Amino acid sequence: MATFLLEVGTEELPAGFVDEALTQWRSRIPQTLQEHHLQPTAIEFYGTPRRLAVLIKGLPVQQPDQEEDIKGPSAQAAFKDGQPTKAAEGFAQKQKVALSDLEIRPTEKGEFVFVRKTIAGQPTADLLQKLVPEWITTLQGKRFMVWGDGDRRFSRPIRWLVALLDETVLPITLVSGSETCTSDRYSQGHRVLHPQPIELAHAKAYVSVLESAFVAVDPEQRQETIQQQVHAAGAKVNGVAVISSGLLREVTNLVEWPTVVVGKFEPAFLELPSEVITTEMESHQRYFPVLKQADSIELLPYFITVANGDPAKADIIASGNERVIRARLSDGKFFFDADRTAPLESYLPKLETVTFQESLGSVRAKVDRICSNTALIAAQLHIKHHEDIDRAALLCKADLVTQMVGEFPELQGVMGQKYALTSGETEAVATAIFEHYLPKGAGDRLPQSLAGQVVGLADRFDTLVSIFGLGLLPTGSSDPFALRRAATAIVHIIWAANLPLNVDELLQQSTTTFIEAFASVTKLNLSTLRQQLQDFMLQRIRTLLQDDQQVDYDLVNAVLGENDPEYAERALKDLLDVRDRALFLQARRDDGTLATIYEIVNRASRLAAQGNLETRQLDPSAVVQTSLFQKDSEQAFYDALSELHHLMQGQQDYQKLVVTLSQMTPTLSRFFDGAESVLVMDADPAIKQNRLNLLGVLRNHARVLADFGAIVKS
Repeated sequence: MATFLLEVGTEELPAGFVDEALTQWRSRIPQTLQEHHLQPTAIEFYGTPRRLAVLIKGLPVQQPDQEEDIKGPSAQAAFKDGQPTKAAEGFAQKQKVALSDLEIRPTEKGEFVFVRKTIAGQPTADLLQKLVPEWITTLQGKRFMVWGDGDRRFSRPIRWLVALLDETVLPITLVSGSETCTSDRYSQGHRVLHPQPIELAHAKAYVSVLESAFVAVDPEQRQETIQQQVHAAGAKVNGVAVISSGLLREVTNLVEWPTVVVGKFEPAFLELPSEVITTEMESHQRYFPVLKQADSIELLPYFITVANGDPAKADIIASGNERVIRARLSDGKFFFDADRTAPLESYLPKLETVTFQESLGSVRAKVDRICSNTALIAAQLHIKHHEDIDRAALLCKADLVTQMVGEFPELQGVMGQKYALTSGETEAVATAIFEHYLPKGAGDRLPQSLAGQVVGLADRFDTLVSIFGLGLLPTGSSDPFALRRAATAIVHIIWAANLPLNVDELLQQSTTTFIEAFASVTKLNLSTLRQQLQDFMLQRIRTLLQDDQQVDYDLVNAVLGENDPEYAERALKDLLDVRDRALFLQARRDDGTLATIYEIVNRASRLAAQGNLETRQLDPSAVVQTSLFQKDSEQAFYDALSELHHLMQGQQDYQKLVVTLSQMTPTLSRFFDGAESVLVMDADPAIKQNRLNLLGVLRNHARVLADFGAIVKS
């Protein structure tokens, strides 16, 4: 068994590409090895800012031989009167086998001639020479560069290749124009700590030899080292280091031999909002902030950086970074002080100069639309006093034109909240300005205040309606206006806050307003725009029920309906109800209750579909004539339906509905089976219709919960 090492040495790679490339290799390399019948015992992937590597252990030195069945001409063409024809002879000659090796086998298209051949396995070294260039050149990523003067593209120029099969160099050459890179056994150590080339005697020695040259090639090991050192550094200054997962991963892929360095800044800068300092550190400098306590937001005047240089120069590294953060924080203080010289409301006119979208006008125009949507939502929620909500809607985008947000766009909303408070706005208004951006991404917290929820919904409804109105729908992975995220946030906010909103009505009102205001730039009619938005929202609801709420796909179909506009309309009118029905059905499936009523209700629903009873008819006395009954089971069915109708009148008690349907099951069974059973499709049209109406009323009551026809028996 052999060990193979591939190392692709490059100029410094973007931090994100290291993980992207290794993820692609983790999928691609095992797959291609399996396709070529090579089964290693282990595959290890490594990456640093200057290299991508894979170490494949336990490779056979040669492919195993393979048996292959090759199909030839039809038996009728290959043999005549039991003797081989020229077709058989030609096939045998082409496959280099004797005529006696040919076999006749039946197929779907008749009998054909086959031959079984043994394909000798190729040497693993030969296969790897073909596979390795593909592994490298098929990597994909953002903003690839042309390497050399040819057309070879890669994230950064490739400077060296190591390809070792045990102790033997595997010849591999990459060409880009006049530049070539040929594999050998020489790698590169740390730029500063070990600038000399490293000779690798054997593939197995890769990790240890690189470590001796101050390169930790295992990203997970580097990350663990960084995390431990950063925590220790925070404790050393009597604080707690703040380690965000995203920054930790980025820093891990920026260094090859991590050295944690602690720096400090003047305590006077702590007068800045902690969000400003943290953003300066994390987003711009890749520093880890230090808190006084784990459960506090109060910062200490320290930062922790991870250096890739000489640990002996830690003091010099700290001093240089201190100068940088001091300058950045000075800028932040200047912006903060300058922005507060005027009230937040004074920035509204400047929003006229910021374009939201070319055809939709300025952000100031968007604010007006948000205010209109806010009024619609407040009216639906019967909010009597909504002055704070109106004020927050008016000011929610004002901080976009402040100097601080201009420098640090990620602080939008955060600075709006700060400036609102210094401008004398109420706490509720300030909080809503911040919260209306929430959630900013998957897993982010949701707005907690009613004002934040309403303004956040109003903002997202405007974005959805406006962008859809221009025909700029998301396609595939392209969603430049984050419309999927906006729709998902709408559903999340409504569900989390249990807001009784009629989304369908909001869409109707806002689309009507949009078509009237932007008739000159939209090619959609009102009906088409509404339908597109309804379908889009329903798809988000469907995805969230399945993925977030963990509801089985068929139960989601049952509450949303499959091509059933009645269910779709109902879902958009009451998002809380569709969520509750889906969760209720899942719970009843899990406890076994659903199974007790599924068969009988589904059977009734299938038969009822052959009738013409409207789905909204729930009263059996209005559509069933007892005088047409011929058996006691019909009367019993009718009596049970009447009791069900009486119990459920004016209620949406799904538990009571399921319990009552379960209690009715024996009665329904007698109607369908046994001595008292009836033939629903009776020859007499009146009797047939009467029985279909009985079943239709039952189906309609069950439809209040779900479309049982969409449920898969489990």
